[in-house]
Amino acid sequence: MATDSGNTGLRRLIRAAGYSWLGLCAAFRHETAFRQEVALSAVLLPLAWWLGASGMERAMLAGSWMLVLLFELVNSAIEAVVDRIGPEQHELAGRAKDIGSAAVLIAILNAIAVWALVLVE
Repeated sequence: MATDSGNTGLRRLIRAAGYSWLGLCAAFRHETAFRQEVALSAVLLPLAWWLGASGMERAMLAGSWMLVLLFELVNSAIEAVVDRIGPEQHELAGRAKDIGSAAVLIAILNAIAVWALVLVE
């Protein structure tokens, strides 16, 4: 990854999108949980479109699941940084990883709640 000092406008946006794509590819390549959630997305996102009775319901169903992917990416980034620092056990490193994992869990529970509330009406 390079720094883009001096790049502005469209060139900066294109490079930023490229770095984002590289991050998605790295998460897919190295993170089993992310691959599993992407596979589940192939089912849940079309279902959200089909089961949602309005645009708002579709957005809530799809958006709640997209938050799971978002938090999985953040959790993976936290884990990569902690692992980069060193392999030794440290209370703060473990806490950081556990908190990142908790964020994913809350996102999953949120998605379950949203899907249940929208579909059970």
